Amino acid sequence: MLIKLANLCYDYPNTRGLDHLSLTIDAGEFVCLMGPNGSGKSTLLRILSGLASPKSGEYQLHGQAVTAAYLTDAQQRQQLHQKIGMVFQNTDVQLFNTSVAEEVAFGPRQLGLSASAIEQRVNDCLQLTACEDLRDRVPYQLSGGEKKRVALASVLALNPEILLLDEPLNGLTIAAQRQMLTLLQRLQAAGKTIIMASHNFQQVQTVGQRFIIFNRLHQLDADMSQADLQRQPERQAQLMTL
Repeated sequence: MLIKLANLCYDYPNTRGLDHLSLTIDAGEFVCLMGPNGSGKSTLLRILSGLASPKSGEYQLHGQAVTAAYLTDAQQRQQLHQKIGMVFQNTDVQLFNTSVAEEVAFGPRQLGLSASAIEQRVNDCLQLTACEDLRDRVPYQLSGGEKKRVALASVLALNPEILLLDEPLNGLTIAAQRQMLTLLQRLQAAGKTIIMASHNFQQVQTVGQRFIIFNRLHQLDADMSQADLQRQPERQAQLMTL
C-alpha cells in the first residue's frame, strides 16, 4: 500500500473541504478524482502534496504518518516533495524562471546534483515531455499546453514516484489533451503512480483505471474501477454532467 487516508477532514474558513475521507492507493495506479467543482478534489491533492494538513484524520505515505509536525521539518518536507510531484491547475504559479531549461534545472539544482547530472535530467525530461524545442523560450510566453508540459517536465526532473495533476487538461486544445494523456499513460507504464483531478469525464474515461468520485458534500460518493464504471451507464451519464 502506497497511500492510506483514514477519516480525513479539512475545513476552510467558511466551508468544509473534505468530510471523513478514507481510501487507499497502491503503487502504479492511474486514479482519476472526479466530482463537481468545489467537491474536494484539489483539497485532497494539496494534502497529499504536503501543501496543507488535515484538520483531523490520518495520512500515511509508505506507512509514515504525514502530519503538520512532520512537515515542519525541512528535511522531511523535502523528502516528501521528492516522492510526490504536483502540477497545479494554474501553471503560472509554478513557472518562474527565465527559460524552460532553467525551469527544469531548478529542482535538481536544489538537491545539490552535479552540473552533468542536472544537464542529463534537463535533457531527459525535455525529451520525455516533447519540450526540446522550447528549451530557450521564456515560460510565461508559452501557450497553455506548452506551459502544462514544461510544468510536468520540471516536476519529473525530481523523479517523483507519485504525480499529482490538478485539472491538467483544462484550457487545452483536443490535440494537446491527447498529447498530455498519452504522456501520462507512458509515465504510468514506466512505474509512476498518477493521481489526476478532473471534472470532465469524457476526457479521462479511457485512461483512468480507477475513479474516485466526490459529491457536493465533500464526501466520497463512489470508488470504482474502469470496468465497474462501464457496467453502470447511469453513473457514466451522471459524470458526463459535472
